[in-house]
Amino acid sequence: MNLFTGPVFDMAAEQFALVADHLSIPEDERPRLLLPKRAIAVSVPIHRDDGRTHVFQGYRVQHHLTLGPTKGGTRFSADLDIGEVAALAIWMSWKCALAGLPYGGAKGGVACDPLSLSRRELEAVSRRYMQEMIPFVGPQIDVMAPDMGTNEQTMAWFMDTYSMYQGHAVAEIVTGKPVAVGGTLGRSEATGRGVAFLIGEALTCCQLVANQCTAIVQGFGNVGRSTALILRQEMGVRVTGVSDHTAAFYDPKGLPINQMAAYVAKTGVLKGWSSEAETDPATFLTLPCDVLVPAAVERVITGENAGQLKCRILAEGANGPTTPDADRLLDQRRNEIFVVPDILCNSGGVIVSYFEWVQDLQRLFWTEQEVRDRLQTILKSTFNAVIGRAQKESVSHRVAATAIGIERVRMGKQWRGLFP
Repeated sequence: MNLFTGPVFDMAAEQFALVADHLSIPEDERPRLLLPKRAIAVSVPIHRDDGRTHVFQGYRVQHHLTLGPTKGGTRFSADLDIGEVAALAIWMSWKCALAGLPYGGAKGGVACDPLSLSRRELEAVSRRYMQEMIPFVGPQIDVMAPDMGTNEQTMAWFMDTYSMYQGHAVAEIVTGKPVAVGGTLGRSEATGRGVAFLIGEALTCCQLVANQCTAIVQGFGNVGRSTALILRQEMGVRVTGVSDHTAAFYDPKGLPINQMAAYVAKTGVLKGWSSEAETDPATFLTLPCDVLVPAAVERVITGENAGQLKCRILAEGANGPTTPDADRLLDQRRNEIFVVPDILCNSGGVIVSYFEWVQDLQRLFWTEQEVRDRLQTILKSTFNAVIGRAQKESVSHRVAATAIGIERVRMGKQWRGLFP
C-alpha cells in the first residue's frame, strides 16, 4: 500500500514514469528514484486567542539525501495533505539537480488557513511546527524555505525556534529570512525574477520583442506579483491580465501593475481593487496573450483548456500547473506554444536560497548585483541545456528538463549505493 495518494502525487508519478521510459530506466530502479526517503507527520497544537486548544496537522517529506541536504519550502494551506507534499518534494529534487545544486528535494507544511489566524496564532503554529521538526532537520540535513502561505517572518520564527534549541544563532537552518537575520539580498523577488529572465530567453528563441508583447499572470502572490512588475518595469511587456483566488482583471490596453501591487500589499487580495476590467476567472487562462504565466497552484492547465490556450509562451511560475493530459495536448502544439516547464521556470527561488545558505555558512555576504548575476548565469546555462536536449532528442521541454534532473540523481545513487 502506497502512503502517498491524491491527484498531485499521481501527476508527479505519471511524469516520472514517462521520463523513466524515455531514459530506459530498469523497473527495479524506479521505486527508489521516485518514492521519498522519509516522510514525517506531526501534530501542531496551539492555544487559540479565545482560549481553546486546536491541533493542526503538519508534514515534512524529504525525497532523497544523495547529493546533499534536502531543500524545500514550507506552505500553510487549509487543504494540504501528505500526497501533495510528497509530489512537491519530488519536483524539487529534479529542480535542484537540473540547476546543479547540491540538494535533494523536500517540502513541508501545516494544514491551516493562515488568513484565518491572528498574528499571535500564526507565530504559535510556526514555532510549534519547527519545534516538532527539530529532530529531523538541520543545516546539513534539511533546510526549509518559504512557500505558499508563509514568508520571511515565518522563516525568522523558524530560525529563532531552532536557534534557541541549539543555544546560538543558526542562520543557515532556513532560507528566505529577513536580511537583518542572515537573509540574502534579492531573495524575496528571486523566483519572479527568474521567471521573467527565462521569459526573456524564450522571447528571443521565438523571435519576439519584449516591449511589443503582452502577458497574463495567474496568481498575484510573491511570485506572480514580482514577475508582473519586472516584466512591466524592466522589460516593457504590457501586462494585460492578473488574477488571484479572489478576482481576475483583464484589459487589452494594459493594467496598472504598480497600483495593483500596492493595493494587494495593503489588503492582501485583489478583490475590491476596481469594479472595472473584471473578467471571468474560469476563462482567464484562455484569454489572448503572448506570454501566459500560471503562478498560483497546481493543475490549472488541464485537458479541457489546454487546447484553447492563445499564448505563444507558457512560463510555469507555479509548481505542477499543467496536468499530464494537458501536456499531451501541448506536445501536439509544440510549434505553436513554447513551454518553459516549472522545474526550470521557477527555479530562481531555490537557486538564490542556495546562495543564501552558502553565504550563511561562510558568514560572507554578497551584493544584490552579485546575486542577480550569479542567478542569471545558472538560469541561462540550464535553459540552454534543456532547449538543446529537447531539440537533440525531439522531446518536449518538460521531458528534457526532467530527464536531466533524474539522470543526475540516478548517477549519484549509483555511485553511492543503497543508503542515501
